[in-house]
Amino acid sequence: MLKLTAEILTTVTIIYYNEDCLELNHVVKEYPKNTSGRVIIPLEFKEGKSIVAVCLGEITILNKLGDRVMSIGIE
Repeated sequence: MLKLTAEILTTVTIIYYNEDCLELNHVVKEYPKNTSGRVIIPLEFKEGKSIVAVCLGEITILNKLGDRVMSIGIE
């Protein structure tokens, strides 16, 4: 009998630089965690990038270095 396991994915926002550019980028992805609770980011994603931060969940970045602050609606 095959044992099927469902991987529980964790949503993270990754803030990074591409190695050939100084533009700060971010992306929202879903990755599994290892047994110690660390998010496993695949090597394919890491290639050519310098990761600055891995944030839990989807975050909204209002501005980055050199950007103007975006207006946000206050209710």
